[in-house]
Amino acid sequence: PINTPKSHLVLGAVTLFILGPLGAISAAYMNFSLGFFVGGQVLAGILGSVVTFGYGSEGKHGANYMQTMAASVANLAGMGILLQAMVWLGLKEPPVWQLILFFTCIGMFGVGAGMLYTPILVDKMQLTFPSGYAVANILRALTDKNLLKRSIAKLGGGTLAGLVAGFGAQLSSVVSRNGALYFNSLSYNGGAVGAGMVVGSRIAIPSLVVASVGLALTPWLRQIGWLKPGEPYKTIGFVIALGTILGAAILDLSIIGCKFIAQWKEKKAAAPAPDEDWKKTSTPRLIAWVIFWGIALTFVAGSVLHLPLKFVVFALLLTLLFVLINGIAEGISDWNPLSSAFVVCVFLMASLGLKDPGIALMCASIILISCNCGVDMQQDRSTGWRLGTNRTNQFRYQVVGLLMGAILSVALAKIFMAAYPVLRVNQFDHPDAPGLDKWQSSMTFKFIGAIKDLTSPNPVFIKAITIGIAAGFLIELLRKLIKANAAYKQFVQSGQKGRTADFVLDAFILSSPYASSFGGFVIFPMVGWFAVGGLAGSLLHVRKENRQAVRQKTKATTAVPDDMSDPSLVGGGIIAGDSLASLGLGIYLLLTTLLASRR
Repeated sequence: PINTPKSHLVLGAVTLFILGPLGAISAAYMNFSLGFFVGGQVLAGILGSVVTFGYGSEGKHGANYMQTMAASVANLAGMGILLQAMVWLGLKEPPVWQLILFFTCIGMFGVGAGMLYTPILVDKMQLTFPSGYAVANILRALTDKNLLKRSIAKLGGGTLAGLVAGFGAQLSSVVSRNGALYFNSLSYNGGAVGAGMVVGSRIAIPSLVVASVGLALTPWLRQIGWLKPGEPYKTIGFVIALGTILGAAILDLSIIGCKFIAQWKEKKAAAPAPDEDWKKTSTPRLIAWVIFWGIALTFVAGSVLHLPLKFVVFALLLTLLFVLINGIAEGISDWNPLSSAFVVCVFLMASLGLKDPGIALMCASIILISCNCGVDMQQDRSTGWRLGTNRTNQFRYQVVGLLMGAILSVALAKIFMAAYPVLRVNQFDHPDAPGLDKWQSSMTFKFIGAIKDLTSPNPVFIKAITIGIAAGFLIELLRKLIKANAAYKQFVQSGQKGRTADFVLDAFILSSPYASSFGGFVIFPMVGWFAVGGLAGSLLHVRKENRQAVRQKTKATTAVPDDMSDPSLVGGGIIAGDSLASLGLGIYLLLTTLLASRR
């Protein structure tokens, strides 16, 4: 029976020993070979729906629990590249049990911090979290026969298109180079297209505007010394982008704080309506969870791994900030800038006098793993918010998944580096070593590059992030003043001219820093595909509105729930198809590498 201990045991066992390890192996391999990975939420959601199909529409909650746990396992397992970074730096690897304990404490602290921000990012700001949105639509469609009939064409068509295009792009970008496999990261990105369709052009176009401005300013930035010859704009653009998010967040959090104080003072006012049962969580217990694991992490880092408490505590405090910033970025654009958080943490610690690369790596890994696990927690909560899934149960599934993920992160890293010694070769010192073209390890490359600059921290970073904070705060302030103006509201509602003017303001003139910042985080082609998806999603939405107006359909006769719109179904399908293509590529490359080594 559903929601019984036995049902949770079955769902947990299938996920923990089948779906989770499958995603973990794929994530670890893709990080070692390519430098990015797919968490596996979509695949776990689809397979989980098969397991829970017999429960009917209520099976969506069980499938959601399964994808939550599987994603936790895979996300933490992908962090095994930190062991590779230790080897590249020539550091002595701590005992396995110490690393597992360290990673576990970080993961537990990270999910607690992520859960703390859920009421802000998911309930209040209601950020989209495109992949979480896609998973919610998939789970609803696959576990409800009526919804499946009404949405299968759009969802299935999007998935097929994403799968075919994803495989085509992956195979076309995997070319023979001296008999080895090489991945070209500038190829088509279906995940970006799908995410753009889900969020729409008001979110996607601003990122393209920022990326275009950055591209145009690149020669000038090189001329003034902010970029080295040959460096792309995003090398400094991500710092400015982080600053704009932080500036906007400072304003928004200040407003939220003021409203909270005002409500707290009005004790005589009517009591707010209680949350639904599925949404209820104990905030005091959650705060106690974060404090407990923060203390446990500090103890393990200081007493077991012998890291300086000064930098451990600094990393913990910085984590509380970046779990919010990266959560906003993920909620808007479906992009979690993990590398950016790591690099900024290293830079700030270097500014405080840190010179030891080993300490920098271990302390920065706190913010890396926390942002990975904490933001994944927020995305899973967004899926649960759309489905009405019990948050406490979802949290428990995620915690159990982290325990398995911590074990697999170390185990898989050890296995891969033992099976392929080339992974232990520092690409900075030996860029032409045989076999490196099979193992790009670009994320490890970024980490080592940041740490190598410890002895000479870049002063430009301070200027860039300061400019970003000021710009983000000012832009968000102007946006709020304009949007709150009564005359402007009336103009927007007056007709097509008003709506067009409002779109131009959002997309080109005063774009939300949360949306536009994506253009500073990633390479230009990915931003382009994101904008293409956003434009296509908006056109689909307009087409559906026109057809509904002609047919005079009401909400009561809508084929699917309001938030299962055409763009979300098609875009979510494309995300699913592209994710499956990426997972398929990872398995294909793993098998071909194993076969080649056996020969």
